[in-house]
Amino acid sequence: MAAGTPDRSTDGRTAGNAARTERRRTIGRTVRDVREQLESGSTVKPAFDWELMVEHARVRRLASPWLALLVALMVVVGGFGGDRILLGAWAAMAVIAHLTTLLFAGRFLKLERKDVDLRAWRGRFAALDGAFGVTLGLVFLLPSGGGLVADVFQFSSMMILVAVCVFLAANVPAAMFAATMPITVITVFGYVSRPDAFFAPTPSAPIVLASMAALTQTFFIVLGHRLYQASLSEIEARAEKDALIVELEHANALSDESRRKAEEANFAKSRFLATMSHELRTPLNAILGFSEVMRDEIMGPVGNEHYKGYVADIHDSGRHLLELINEILDISRIEAGRYTLNEESVTLPYVVEDCVHLIGLRARSKGLTIAEQYEDGMPKIWADERAMRQIVLNLLSNAVKFTPTGGAITVKVGWTAGGGQYVAVKDTGPGIPEEEIPIVLSRFGQGSIAIKSAEQGTGLGLNIVQALIGMHGGTFDLRSKLREGTEVTVTIPQSRVLEVMPRIDERPKRRA
Repeated sequence: MAAGTPDRSTDGRTAGNAARTERRRTIGRTVRDVREQLESGSTVKPAFDWELMVEHARVRRLASPWLALLVALMVVVGGFGGDRILLGAWAAMAVIAHLTTLLFAGRFLKLERKDVDLRAWRGRFAALDGAFGVTLGLVFLLPSGGGLVADVFQFSSMMILVAVCVFLAANVPAAMFAATMPITVITVFGYVSRPDAFFAPTPSAPIVLASMAALTQTFFIVLGHRLYQASLSEIEARAEKDALIVELEHANALSDESRRKAEEANFAKSRFLATMSHELRTPLNAILGFSEVMRDEIMGPVGNEHYKGYVADIHDSGRHLLELINEILDISRIEAGRYTLNEESVTLPYVVEDCVHLIGLRARSKGLTIAEQYEDGMPKIWADERAMRQIVLNLLSNAVKFTPTGGAITVKVGWTAGGGQYVAVKDTGPGIPEEEIPIVLSRFGQGSIAIKSAEQGTGLGLNIVQALIGMHGGTFDLRSKLREGTEVTVTIPQSRVLEVMPRIDERPKRRA
């Protein structure tokens, strides 16, 4: 059972064009990214670099109250053992440096992306944070009361300031390094420049604290780099999500446009078929009628045997064309949802028996035998009798068409395990290769055996069977083995089987 190989050339060209377009888009995106990275002086994509610098500016503005509180706290605590005037001057310098940074951060946030030179602004932020770090580090050059308490306070203050600068400038590595390095250098210089740092008989605390300050700087730089990588990963993930959303929206737009075009094409196809059905049926009926009259010599002998052969060919070709038109119209109505089932109670064995009787003449002329097996006592089903006849006739026609002379066809009607009913048509034909079954079941599908067969076919028989049985809520199953035959089974669900009601006793009951 088979029918026409579908032409996949259009699908192949479409897929190839889409792949080439995507490849060109990817190459163009890569070249653009590399060019922008060279212009921005960074290994990070310019769009990501821009977002990191925007986040850096926002963090500096949000952290202003906390920085002012930290500077004030250091002035208060340092005033117990140091010069309060110098501490006040240092605090004023720190505030001025921070306000300058805030001024530039505000200007940066007001700029548009296209108006920003990323390399220049990265240098500005690094210079501003470096000046701010130098200002903060100057506090460790101020005279203090000395002693272990002063050394511990100085080291703790250095750790706090370095940590704060790292968290504020982590999104711009150059600014982070410029802000923290002056604080650490000034602290280490203050420890090693003390008179007791190298000349004491035992290892002194200043050398130990200086070494710890250098290690602390290294630790915070590594931590800041990790924070930078985390921020960059978050931005990349957000960009990928946005890109996926854009692609999804683009795909949805293409899908809507394709669906609209498909609906328009389907409407145009339906209108064309509706128009052409009448235009083709009218001359076909005349061709079939007159050719049949001439073939059967109703009006008198033709006289020439060649002409009689030609008339028979004309009649067969017209009948084949009419069948093709009918099947195309049926599948078009089913796809458009305009095929309405005229449901009524139907006895399935009777329908199958009538179809076997109609197809029997063709089978006998080809030397085929048809065996029928019907289970007894099968109730009626709720179905469209015309659709069920078309299903059975299509299955029987395919079996007769592809079964060689001397073969056998078996038709079974019975119960399914779920309480439904089934019709199975099995032949002893050449069978269908397993890889060709999807082709055979497709519209206008044709397997290799059908191509070699002399029998003509429309390629829509099995497709119509699947559609009609699906409208009844049933199932379609095709099993085939090469050189052994094919069996097709259609089932009607249990919900369409009509229950046999008990007979009502109409005799009057006797009074007690």
